Amino acid sequence: MKRNYHVFLSFRGTDVRQGFLSHLYAALDQRGIYTFVDSEELRKGEEISPMLMRAIQESHIAIIVFSEDYASSRWCLEELLKIMECKEKNGLMVFPVFYEVEPREVREGRESYKRAMDNHEYKFGKDSENVKRWKKAFSETGSLSGWELNDRDEADLIQCIVKELSIHLNRTPLHVAKYPKGSADDDVLMIGLWGPGGIGKTAIAKALYNAMTRQFQVCSFLEQVREKSHQSNGLVTLQKDLLSEILVHPLTVYSVARGISLIQERLCCKKVLLVLDDVDHMNQLNALAGKGNWFGKGSRIIFTSRDKHLLTSHDKNYVYEVKTLKDDEARDLFGQHAFTNSNKIEIRRDLIDGALHYADSLPLALEVLGSFLRGRNEAAWESALHKLSKSPDQTINRVLKTSFDGLDDNEREIFLDIACFFKGNEIEYIQEVLDSCDFNATIGIEILIERSLIKNERGYLQMHDLVQLIGMNIVKQECCDDPGKRSRLWLLEDVEDIFYHNTAQVRLPNELRWLEWSNAPNLEFDSSPNKLVRLNVWKSHIKQLVGNFQLEVLSLESCSNFSNFPNTLRTKSLQILRLSGCSKLEKFPDIDGEMEHLKRLYLHRTGIKELLASIQNLISMEWMDLAFCENLVRLPSHIYKLKNLVYLKLSGCSNLIIFPKNVEDSIDPDVSLGFRKLKFLILKGCDLSKVEFLESTSSFPELEHLNLSYNKFTHLPTCINKYYRLRRLKVKGCELLQEIPQLPPNFNRLSAPNCKSLQKLPDFLWDSGDSTSCLLLRKGVNMDDVAYEMGSLDVVISGREMPKWIQPCKEDSIFFMIPQDLYDEIKGLAFCVVLSPEEGKVVDVLWNITLFVNGQEAMAWEEELLSIESDHVWLYYDLHFFEHSVKELLQNDRSHFQVCFKAKQGSIKKCGFRLICEQKEDNPRVVFPAPPADGSNVNVFSEDSEEDNSTGSEEETPIETDAEESSSPLTKKIRRS
Repeated sequence: MKRNYHVFLSFRGTDVRQGFLSHLYAALDQRGIYTFVDSEELRKGEEISPMLMRAIQESHIAIIVFSEDYASSRWCLEELLKIMECKEKNGLMVFPVFYEVEPREVREGRESYKRAMDNHEYKFGKDSENVKRWKKAFSETGSLSGWELNDRDEADLIQCIVKELSIHLNRTPLHVAKYPKGSADDDVLMIGLWGPGGIGKTAIAKALYNAMTRQFQVCSFLEQVREKSHQSNGLVTLQKDLLSEILVHPLTVYSVARGISLIQERLCCKKVLLVLDDVDHMNQLNALAGKGNWFGKGSRIIFTSRDKHLLTSHDKNYVYEVKTLKDDEARDLFGQHAFTNSNKIEIRRDLIDGALHYADSLPLALEVLGSFLRGRNEAAWESALHKLSKSPDQTINRVLKTSFDGLDDNEREIFLDIACFFKGNEIEYIQEVLDSCDFNATIGIEILIERSLIKNERGYLQMHDLVQLIGMNIVKQECCDDPGKRSRLWLLEDVEDIFYHNTAQVRLPNELRWLEWSNAPNLEFDSSPNKLVRLNVWKSHIKQLVGNFQLEVLSLESCSNFSNFPNTLRTKSLQILRLSGCSKLEKFPDIDGEMEHLKRLYLHRTGIKELLASIQNLISMEWMDLAFCENLVRLPSHIYKLKNLVYLKLSGCSNLIIFPKNVEDSIDPDVSLGFRKLKFLILKGCDLSKVEFLESTSSFPELEHLNLSYNKFTHLPTCINKYYRLRRLKVKGCELLQEIPQLPPNFNRLSAPNCKSLQKLPDFLWDSGDSTSCLLLRKGVNMDDVAYEMGSLDVVISGREMPKWIQPCKEDSIFFMIPQDLYDEIKGLAFCVVLSPEEGKVVDVLWNITLFVNGQEAMAWEEELLSIESDHVWLYYDLHFFEHSVKELLQNDRSHFQVCFKAKQGSIKKCGFRLICEQKEDNPRVVFPAPPADGSNVNVFSEDSEEDNSTGSEEETPIETDAEESSSPLTKKIRRS
């Protein structure tokens, strides 16, 4: 089947079109991944358009963006059915993106998906075939491996998606046959070769021209189009050259318009091979090859240009990026020009490597430099390379500088800033700096990328060393003798020289927009720096902040002498305030009126003793870090008025004995008067003896992650099972904790090592009557129900025994075989490990588990359990693991499995695993290729069994990524092969 698109995007427009979807499409497009996105015009009426149906059929990959309102759209539902049909019949690859929804909501029809299906049932009838098909499609796609937004940054998620799709598509930048192969021989193809000057575009175009000339009626290769078109009457001259070369006799062309008419009239029936080399303006393309229908069937038009946008905006061009040479190719090309058979001079390897490093795989530089050095001795090589490190060769400079000369003033300034300061920095950071100086950074950077002057490499801006050197030389030429008169200073020796000769006290200009200065002295401005947007003076000697600032970001991190903050905070424009490490700062200012923009506050390791009630005026606050504020003794109850707070961290606040209650608590659990959006609450090491604040469930309606490690409370409130969004609980080192009550249904990760007094665990999971082992599953509990409610389960806790339903392994690995007729019945997999530190020591234990299927690594777990002093049990299981990670590795008749356990530190006392499958009559057993030592077979864990129990899926990632939480008792690293 003809594949016209790399990717088809299915989505609910009202949810994601203007944000996530547009950014994803732009990222895919930037990678050259040809993506189909429908327009609103196509989405009119009830029936899906034939054009969309064809687009799905003609795509390699379908991405389904499941959002909150996706299931309510009849259009989306029909799209989904078509996608799954093509997956089954045509091999369409399908990947879901769960955007602000959980996979189980889609898979099991919960939340908004349940409401949407209920509406469809009401409209079409409960037994409607359409509704049944839609539910089945959601069940299947919700179980597919894909991506979850969770709490990650959207930009990171998009980069992850683009990277994964690029691997699947396995695209090669200069594979010219990729698009033409799918085109009919009669189609007119326009192909653009894009790359920086000196990369070899002209050489490739000539090679293509020489190889293809015999396949065409007429051919023409127009060189130096840019240079010739800028001459007097240049476009008309080029039109004459084209017509004369093809038609073999000259024609009278008195204007560009007349030339266009002649090209259309005389070439529309000819099979033409035309190369336009080095085009840089749309008027050149419009005058010489404006449309494909100007030429006869089967014609091929090739352009070379440094401007990607010029090529992509022209008539249906296919654009290919010309890459620099590989290392071995660069060495070969350099050797061809630097050395000859008659050359007997031997050159040191380090000098050759230095020349190659200077050229950085750019063909023009390799040829010019190699020819220049040919026949010279080592002393000449050393001298030449030293000279070139400061100023490029004139031939190379002339070619590369051409792209700079064609820029507008705004883009020139941005280019010079990147060359002098920002090469290798994150794009987002560069844009913030440049925009603060009133540059239009977004479009400017995009133009520089299109002109091949810079590159976006995984979110960081890079440029060729020679291009950077040209930019630096342009600035140096502004004033060769006095660096102080140049527009930019980046060399340390230049800055030191200026300060050495200028002994007057330095006062910062009021026009300053952005200042980053580590170890700075006390700052003084000429007057009021009201244009300063960002001030970052970490580890500096500043003692107080004086002046009228309109800052957006203020960072005084690790300024150990800073002690005097203004009594009242009035900087309404402030968005981020970083005061971490200001150990002498004891008072946080009163907040004068509501601050609409401040979203992040970092007071980590400050001397703050209390927060005032005016903290409630931070109405937009999302992230608050008060970790290791050891002088902090209380928090005002007004903190509950921070309705937008998502993350609150108080780790190490050892004098904060009580966390405040919400004085405006509501009896009605559906009414929230507290933290409406708080998802992360970290109270590790706060010396809390009571956690009564948790009794107010309405104060934490969105809480997902709760860390209460290293505190002194004895019990958790029984109402914790009412925290329906809670998924992770950490109580590591709570030595007085006696009981963990019932946990909420969505919960899936418990970390409770070194809880010495713990006697009782949740009844539905653990046998609380057995004091010697917490990890015996209660009999008679149907864990299938629990599994679907909880997702995947991950538990670490003190103990010495594995659950009885786990198949023990007597060695560090186990082999077994599964026949083909059991493939569809196996659902999940469970692992269990009993870990032991060295006797009498507190150690960190590391271990890993690897699963091989038919000799290929299917999945690997690497786990770390920090600071344990007794035996601990780790249990993990995933109800949908087999379908997600294994099926594609299965063989036709049977498959061989191997599970390997290995401890890097500490020791593994016991280990085991269990397969989970559906219960059926005459169910075939999983068998060993050879009997194990105890003579038993691998057990198949049936989800219908009364004695055997398990839980379900959803891969989790660490959420406490800051330095203080990196010592989390269980850090999970899962990689899929």
